[in-house]
Amino acid sequence: MYFTYILECADKTYYVGCTNDLEKRLRQHNGSKCGAHYTKIRRPVILKYQEEFKTLAEARRREAEIKSWKRERKINLFEK
Repeated sequence: MYFTYILECADKTYYVGCTNDLEKRLRQHNGSKCGAHYTKIRRPVILKYQEEFKTLAEARRREAEIKSWKRERKINLFEK
């Protein structure tokens, strides 16, 4: 399975990504040199939302869609 996810960073910004191992990726974002540069300088991060997909292509498509949204729409997604 693949996941598209939204993280809230310490500076209250949001990061959208996708992975096939969500727990491992969260550890990377919060403490590893393998995390995305964006989150490395904005730790700690908190998982706010996740969706599951059967294929990487689906997860990446959804990631791109969510990334194109304004902040308010992202908040509305995970506050439902």
